[in-house]
Amino acid sequence: MTTIAAESITDAGTTQLVLAAVLGIAAVVLLIAWAKWHPFLALISGAGVLGLAAGAAPEAVVDSFTAGLGTTAGGVGVLIALGSMIGALLAESGGADGIVTRIVNGVSGAALPWAMAGVAALIGLPLFFEVGVVLLVPIVLLVARRTDVGLLRLGIPALAGLSVLHGLVPPHPGPLVAIESLQADLGLTLLLGLICAIPTVIVAGPVFGNFIAKRVPLPVPALLATSSSSDRPVSGPTGGQDFVDRGDLANPNAPGELVDDQVGPRRNPGFWAAILTVLLPVVLMLARGIAELLLPEGSALRDALEVLGEPVVALLAGVFVAMYALGKRAGFDRKETSAVLGGALPPIAGILLIVAAGGGFKQVLVDAGVGNVIADAARDANINALLLGFLVAVGIRVATGSATVATITAAGIVAPLATTLDRTDVSLLALAIGAGSLFFSHVNDAGFWMVKEYFGMTVGQTIKTWSVMETIISVVGFACVMSLSLLL
Repeated sequence: MTTIAAESITDAGTTQLVLAAVLGIAAVVLLIAWAKWHPFLALISGAGVLGLAAGAAPEAVVDSFTAGLGTTAGGVGVLIALGSMIGALLAESGGADGIVTRIVNGVSGAALPWAMAGVAALIGLPLFFEVGVVLLVPIVLLVARRTDVGLLRLGIPALAGLSVLHGLVPPHPGPLVAIESLQADLGLTLLLGLICAIPTVIVAGPVFGNFIAKRVPLPVPALLATSSSSDRPVSGPTGGQDFVDRGDLANPNAPGELVDDQVGPRRNPGFWAAILTVLLPVVLMLARGIAELLLPEGSALRDALEVLGEPVVALLAGVFVAMYALGKRAGFDRKETSAVLGGALPPIAGILLIVAAGGGFKQVLVDAGVGNVIADAARDANINALLLGFLVAVGIRVATGSATVATITAAGIVAPLATTLDRTDVSLLALAIGAGSLFFSHVNDAGFWMVKEYFGMTVGQTIKTWSVMETIISVVGFACVMSLSLLL
């Protein structure tokens, strides 16, 4: 539940509240984009600026911020942690490699870009975008070297599959934050997000990849070496290294070695075991959404599916299945499995703090009454709620480079509008914000530089390829959301 204050923490008028919101958001943008502060600190500071500018007492601002931070960390943080554990076992066991290899080896020629988009979307369900890039890029480079299919014809579909899932489909942090802030139905949002993801991946992936590959010819860069830590990529939440807590799995004889060199030989856990692990939480959450739509209240089957489809239950079930289907089948003993699960948590600490601080910032927005002012203005101007959420997210995304900050801020601003919408439109509003948060990644986004370095592109080439691809994802995703709003 989103924490809502019993009464506003300030009695400021509309003009002062609007000015406070502008100053608070401007503080976040400037501290991230100009002062290069970590978003966690920028969001805390921005919340303080917003609250004080709105005339709220300092202690009321602190109470509001900490309430929002705690609620968000408790609701979204657990889900992010469980999802990261599943992704860690998928990566460490070789399950992700097995999925990629099985699908890519089964197709050839013109079908390869489509297969790459599909496999990226599939393994992108439980994996953070950066981790998916670390896993997929070596495969893309290898396939591009072995075939006459151009690098971008393979790379763009892979990146599109990962990015679309990251922005539109829970249990990724952005969609989860929007769902929690707007009190949207997770199962329904997941279902609608998957519906929008399919055409979005197709247009931004194979279709755009085929178009841009003819206009930006790229040689295939050297394959990334993986034999030593110095050669491993350093981007992304894992730093290119393994999801293992080295304190749990120590090697006193060679403390500097990567964990790959510390554990025993792995067995391939199997293609279907990996597929089951990836899809189980998604199927459980989808089943809950479908049951709530089709089954009568009080039905025993509906009650059971509602429990199993609770996000924390579905993801926890996914972790338990992954421990056996991936960990045990790959040859991990109990200590090694525990080490992988424990090692999944440190890389996401920064994400959890940003999400939690964003929840605090959002709560100050709500408790100060800024959201109500925006909602009243939107209603008076007859601005569509979905369009407003999309445009606010676009503005914050372009200014800060952070999809998470864009999602959090936009959701906080339009949250009061969600109370006027029906269940389906609230889910679509969460997706509209998610689509806006992906708009035009450029030089202030860490993902921009990660893609640039992996593919050996210049800044100009990265803008023509990656930045345009992200914009296509944003626009097509939003167009799909608007289409669904007219049909449902």
